[in-house]
Amino acid sequence: MSESCHLVIFTLDDQRYALHLSAVDRTVRMVEITPLPKAPGIVLGVISVNGMIVPVLDIRRRFALPERKTGLGDHLVIARTAKRTVALAVNGVHEVIERPAGEIIPPEAVLPGMEHVHGVVKLEDGMVFIHDLDGFLSLEEEQVLDAAMEQERHV
Repeated sequence: MSESCHLVIFTLDDQRYALHLSAVDRTVRMVEITPLPKAPGIVLGVISVNGMIVPVLDIRRRFALPERKTGLGDHLVIARTAKRTVALAVNGVHEVIERPAGEIIPPEAVLPGMEHVHGVVKLEDGMVFIHDLDGFLSLEEEQVLDAAMEQERHV
């Protein structure tokens, strides 16, 4: 029997992206994001999730998409990396799909050198890029974020 993958599909502008369901804690409507001084540019700020301070990552910036102010109709995907819980600001969360693991195309087969992508899956109406959350932040960004979060805890 073939192993299958469950993917949470979300959008940025008109492009669909995905995360492995196992990495996603939940999705919530957009809330006010508090700026985090001295955080890397990829961090929009922080939110409180059940009393825990969670950094909000700007995946639009990581993928060189045009900047856009977040709105009340937007959503946050609360997900876990190997190091921390993060929130991703997205336009919308649409569905959870299941696909055989063998249908996930390695990123090198689509575009050599593609960063921050775990794989690509073809759907009937287009392709979906599956994010690699563990490789999303560089080591330097992780260290700067750790320092900014630590400083925030002591304020």
